[in-house]
Amino acid sequence: ERSNLAGVRHILLVLSGKGGVGKSTISTELALALRHSGKKVGILDVDLCGPSIPRMFRVQGSDVHQCDSGWVPVFVDQDKSISLMSIGFLLEKPDDAVVWRGPKKNALIKQFVADVAWGDLDFLIVDTPPGTSDEHISTVEALRPYKPLGAILVTTPQAVSVGDVRRELTFCKKTGLRVLGIVENMSGFVCPHCSECTNIFSKGGGEELAKHAGVPFLGCVPLDPQLSQSLEEGRDFIREFPKSSAFPALAHIAQQILDGASQQSS
Repeated sequence: ERSNLAGVRHILLVLSGKGGVGKSTISTELALALRHSGKKVGILDVDLCGPSIPRMFRVQGSDVHQCDSGWVPVFVDQDKSISLMSIGFLLEKPDDAVVWRGPKKNALIKQFVADVAWGDLDFLIVDTPPGTSDEHISTVEALRPYKPLGAILVTTPQAVSVGDVRRELTFCKKTGLRVLGIVENMSGFVCPHCSECTNIFSKGGGEELAKHAGVPFLGCVPLDPQLSQSLEEGRDFIREFPKSSAFPALAHIAQQILDGASQQSS
């Protein structure tokens, strides 16, 4: 029997030991950047208690339908170049809280991995909740047979965030998940009027951690009002704001992922 992930070439996990560092932002912008490189991309949102991916693509009112091989993901555009699956599409009301114990969460994650009919994808990006517990173990175990390309770890520059991400590095080591690199998000604020950069959350913690852990540093993404606006309104930041200070950083991260994937394929 053909698996629903048989047509997926590369699987990436976006992880962080800490909440609020921008995992969903990086997942969204990475998907958009890969699409602009001509790739077909899926995002699997396994943040069951805080599903924000549907909103970031402005498809939060969409329904999930069944087909012979399982759930049909929600497509963002007519070209079907980005497809999404999230518990956000399965809740009766958007404000419903998911008050579930571990076994029920784990069962849904396994179902998400096995029963979503992704079709042919170049990349499947898995957006995870904060931490290193039930949902993460279930996700890694369920995806292991499909040999994920690896994980991108997201941090903000300050020491408290970097400390939590250090634990995530340990999680990756224990579960045998390759670390593709570290992204330092919210790395300075570039003033839209004078272009001066202010390091609101200190600077360089992510790069220092990458050096210490011996993993690649993928880049710094600055705080950018245009990026926040595009996420709030479900717009394509990569296409609409090419002159933004965050654009080159996000494009560079996507290019490194593309290079790493092509090396693995060859």
